[in-house]
Formats: sequence, C-alpha cells, structure tokens
Amino acid sequence: MNDLQRVFLEASTKGFNAYSKGVFDQLTRCHTAKMGYHRLRCDDTTCRKEQFQYHSCGNRHCPNCGGLKREQWIDNRMSELLPTPYYHLVFTLPHEFNPLIIRNRKVLFKLLFDAASQTILNHGRMPNYLGADCGITMVLHTWGQQLNFHPHVHCIVTGGGFDGQKWVQAKRVKDNFLFPEKSLSKMYKGIFLKRIQKMELQTQGLDLGNIVNEVDKKRWNVYAKAPFGGPSQVVEYLGRYSHKIAITKHRIVSVTDTHVNFRYKDYADGDKTKIKPMLRDEFLRRFEMHILPKRFTKIRHYGFMQNHGKRTRLQQIRQYLQLKPITQMVQLPVAIRMLEKYGKDIFKCPCCTHGRLRIINTVRYFKTQTQDIKEIERIINAKNKASPFG
Repeated sequence: MNDLQRVFLEASTKGFNAYSKGVFDQLTRCHTAKMGYHRLRCDDTTCRKEQFQYHSCGNRHCPNCGGLKREQWIDNRMSELLPTPYYHLVFTLPHEFNPLIIRNRKVLFKLLFDAASQTILNHGRMPNYLGADCGITMVLHTWGQQLNFHPHVHCIVTGGGFDGQKWVQAKRVKDNFLFPEKSLSKMYKGIFLKRIQKMELQTQGLDLGNIVNEVDKKRWNVYAKAPFGGPSQVVEYLGRYSHKIAITKHRIVSVTDTHVNFRYKDYADGDKTKIKPMLRDEFLRRFEMHILPKRFTKIRHYGFMQNHGKRTRLQQIRQYLQLKPITQMVQLPVAIRMLEKYGKDIFKCPCCTHGRLRIINTVRYFKTQTQDIKEIERIINAKNKASPFG
C-alpha cells in the first residue's frame, strides 16, 4: 500500500456516503493482496523462477488504473474518424450552481449534457451554419487544477454533418470557429435555465429562485476553440481527456503525516506549474466531490454519433464519401497492447530471458482477516524482492 492509498484508507472514518466509501475502499485495495494476485512461473525447466502479481482495482476513479482501457477506447474512436474538420468546444456552468449540483449530481450532470448537446445540434441544423446533424462526443469533467468543483463538458464536434440521407460538407473550413460563442452561450443558458426550473431538486438550505436570478444576469462561458490540425490531434486530445480523473499519481509530489502535496497549473499566472500543499482531510473532501454517481456515463455521443444506429449511419456516410467500410473493432489482450505501446513482453521471463511466464495459480479476492492479509503481503513482497522479476 502506497502513501496515497493510506490517505484513502482514512475515508472509512469520514462522513461520506456508502457509495463513496466503497470507491475509496477499492482504491485502497488496488495492487495489494486484498485484490488477489496471479502466481506466475517460468516454463523453462532450468529456471522455474516464480513471481506474484497483485491485481488492480479497475475503478474509473483510481489514480493508478485506466491506462490500457483508455488506449482501447481511443483505438475504437480512431476507426470512426471522418475526413472533416473537428472542433473543440467547452461548456461551463456558473459557480453559483455548485452547492445545488453537489446535492443533485446525477440529474444536473445529465442536464449539463442535454443543454450543451441540444445547443450544438440546434446550431448545426440551421441552414446558414450547416443544415445537418453534427457528430458530437462529450466528456464530463468536474474539477479544476486544485481539485475545486468545476463541472464542465469538453466536446469534439465535426465540421460536417449528416442530414439523414447524405453527408453535408463543412461550411467553415477556413474559419477558426464552428459556431459563434455569443450565440452558443445565449442558447445554452436559455435551455439550461428553462429546464432546471421545472425539475424537482434537493434544495435544502438553498434558494433556487435566487440562484437562477443571479446566474441569469451573467454571461455563461462557452469556449468555441479553433479546429484541430488533423486526426492525430483529435486522437491526442481524446487520449488526454477521455479517461482523465481528478488527479493522477504523477501529480502527487509527496504525502506527509498532515498534508498531500501535488502539482497544479496556475492559469492566472502564465500557466506556471506550482506545488499545492493540502491537508489530508481537505484532500479527501475535494477528491470525493469528483466521484461520479453510480453507473453514471461520463462519455456520451450525440448527433450522427449517438449510440443507437451509429454503425449504420457511419457506414452510410462512408459509402457516400466513397471511403472504405469501418473495420471490425478488436479487443486487444493486455499482453499485446503492452508489447505494441511499450515494447514490453510481460510474459517473457526476465531471469532466463527465453522462458515464458505461465499463470499457475490465481487468487481473485481475499476475505481473510486483516492480519492474515498483511502476512500474505509480507511473504509475497519478500519473494518478489528476492526474485529477479522484482
């Protein structure tokens, strides 16, 4: 168990809800004996060295997991790219909504998706802009650089569109934006405020009417950024943002008895990288704000990219553009993906270098007492340390 996991372990004594505590528990058990392990042995009869490998938790909030899932997701999206400009849009919400959203995360996150997607689709259907449905991929983020609560959606939007029968080419190929920010902001604000006032929300201690009046006076921020330079930039963006979480292990500088120290980018000071010391309790409180509701989908598709019937529509578009049909998506095994991306053969024996590691035993999950688990961890760690695999 590393230092950050020991901080997560403290969450069990805090006043978080049962679901959040369950997430923290998974993060605490990641790559420890509590998650189980593989026992591997070299198949070379003159070597026969053994190695124990702890399982990962696979939780989508884990700072240690998700890398290979991200790569698979990107590969799947690569096969769907079309020869059209792709634009990056960001829809944010006024900070006055934060207390209300925290009490109603699931429904208001969904409203954020709905209002932003409807705004883009409405603009795309206007004949003077496109006259067709754009393809939209949206990713929800809830954090700022210092783990503050900042719900917003990042969107990848096609410059061209599909009108149900034919592909409509982008009309703003040489422009540096897809739709005017002012028009996007005004419509997005109107859709969101109209719908939120009809919803039944948890508002204990809050005055919804007063909040709506305050935000109605403000201009809502919608960033319509310049188009991506090409498919490679789209993929790079997807890689950085699609499966991103509130904080990764690479940003953690140190963990002390009282603080968690992590790197952040200060946008107000020329994007300088700085160190943020944060009390452990405050770190847990902020981290918990970014635990998504159970089974909530944080990556969504709209327009001709919506999931229902997507493959049929993409095949129609590709046929119209005289492109090759979409290739069948292949789920690559972890071993092959590691070899392709990092050049590492995870089943090659690092001791004799010619034998192959074979799984001879798998323990899925430990239900033993804490003291027993610690003893198992001690034995496995001692063997790994003495082994050339370690």
